[in-house]
Amino acid sequence: MTNLLELYVKLVFPVLVGYTLGRKLPAIVPTRVGQFLFWVGVPISIVAFLRKADLSGQIWMAAAIAHLAILLGAVFAWVGIKAQAHLTNTVPHKSTQGSFILAAMVGNTGYIGYPVTLSIVGTQYFAWALFYDLLGTTLGAYGLGAALAARYGGGIHTHLQVVKAIIINPTLWSFGFGLLFRQVKIPAPVEFWLEQIAWSGVALSLVLIGMRLSKLTSWHSLPRASVSIGIKMLLVPLILGCVIPLFGLTGTTARAIVLQMAMPPAFATLVLAETFNLDRDLAVTALAVGSMVLLVTLPIWLWLF
Repeated sequence: MTNLLELYVKLVFPVLVGYTLGRKLPAIVPTRVGQFLFWVGVPISIVAFLRKADLSGQIWMAAAIAHLAILLGAVFAWVGIKAQAHLTNTVPHKSTQGSFILAAMVGNTGYIGYPVTLSIVGTQYFAWALFYDLLGTTLGAYGLGAALAARYGGGIHTHLQVVKAIIINPTLWSFGFGLLFRQVKIPAPVEFWLEQIAWSGVALSLVLIGMRLSKLTSWHSLPRASVSIGIKMLLVPLILGCVIPLFGLTGTTARAIVLQMAMPPAFATLVLAETFNLDRDLAVTALAVGSMVLLVTLPIWLWLF
């Protein structure tokens, strides 16, 4: 319980700081902070934490399970849409369907998943979260996610744009560099400050979450958002969490993967919603509510797994 309370302090305090700053600072500030984290902060954190991560075992399974979770979330969301249409005789607009499916399938395994995983399972198991995020969530969001967004959205976008979004993602490049940099010996003071910078990037990502939440004002999509969150944060992790021991993944490894599966909807869903003219209000509401629901669901996953 003490560790959980300590985790809540580490998670909630930076978010509250960000929420307060977000209400006082110009709207451009969260955008600039996000750009800094995307291009500098998160890549440095990945390089630093990879130095202490354990890359042995079937670590590639993390990415495979991530794609399975994404597909399962999409299937459940599609079934939910069909069930609603059958029960109410009303079919949501295609843009709403698109946001609903994206929110149910892609999780915030980076900005929120990294701090949670690092705090609970430590740097030794960080590679499992990293593989899940980079080779699972990132590729899933800008691969299948972008394809679905283009289908349900109002504009026509080329596959080249999707490929470009993946290729220029600096987290993927830092992942490759971090694997090579693991073999390089550096002085202890440099190692120390590299780790401090990395943890500062983690804290700043939580501050950014608070800044983003301070800008959210629309709640009329709460019923639909709640269903997509239930699929993303409860149904999928529960089903796959019970299945992954069959693949030989147990203990802390299984916990690291389940935590990533149970993350709230990703900011990538909002990016895709804005890019492909989907239901932005639904995407925004799912992000906000999911981030708050995480505080309630975390103890459940820690108890179960």
